[in-house]
Amino acid sequence: MGKKKKTTGNRHGLQVVTLCISTTMVLVLLGMVVFTILTAYKLSINFKENLVVSVWLLDDMSKQESDSTCAVLRTRPYVHDITYIDKEQAKKENDKEMGMTEIEDETFLEGNPLPASFEIRLNEAYVNRDSVMLIVEQLRAMPKVAEVFYQEDLMDELNSNLSKLGLVLLVLAVLLTIVSFSLISNSVRLSVYSRRFIIHTMKLVGASWGFIRRPFLKRAVGVGIVAALFAIVILGAGFYALYIHDPRILEVITWVELTITGVAVLLFGILITALSAYLAVNKFLKMSAGDLYKI
Repeated sequence: MGKKKKTTGNRHGLQVVTLCISTTMVLVLLGMVVFTILTAYKLSINFKENLVVSVWLLDDMSKQESDSTCAVLRTRPYVHDITYIDKEQAKKENDKEMGMTEIEDETFLEGNPLPASFEIRLNEAYVNRDSVMLIVEQLRAMPKVAEVFYQEDLMDELNSNLSKLGLVLLVLAVLLTIVSFSLISNSVRLSVYSRRFIIHTMKLVGASWGFIRRPFLKRAVGVGIVAALFAIVILGAGFYALYIHDPRILEVITWVELTITGVAVLLFGILITALSAYLAVNKFLKMSAGDLYKI
């Protein structure tokens, strides 16, 4: 009798280990999807905030006027960052881009025809056609502004590509969530299946459905938490490997994204295993003794 109990306990222990391993692997995939979505979102913000609106200034604008205008622009909600480029700096940057030496520059150009300017980087929420057009109109209406330029085609292409990428990631996340739930649900169902007659016996002696479900839910949640912790460790090790390979990854990914990924994996682990156990136990609770022998 003791040998039989030991064998049964070993079998149940092996089922728990198998369930934990399979759940861990599924949660790793879910965590990778969450991490990818957060990374893509952060990169999209960086791309949008690197779009520059150039404001060319009239030559008769004084240094005091430019400082005053710059201070006013910094208060605008659409301004993420602003840089003032004077005529001399503009000339140096132009020469550097064209690969011209100082002697060649003096040969081809007399004086400095380049204007001083403001280089404005917009907040990502304003990087769309309608918002930028209104912003450009406001900038052109400001005193001592000669012209305003921005890369309209680049902005449209960027928004279009980011929208397509977001849609692809959303579809991928939904599909993977469905697949993950199916895989974990099947593993939990197999674990509950081996104890279906115990469930039926408890039901015969008058135990309520809630009382019968409780130990299964506790074990499922416990497995989900342990599997989530293992998955978080694996994902953390993967991120650390990326950091060792290229430390600049911290410029894109911060502890905020890592924390959100970890919390999402933990919640997925708890919710999916608990829901799967709830549905599996209910399925066997609704069956008669005859039906239990048929499956």
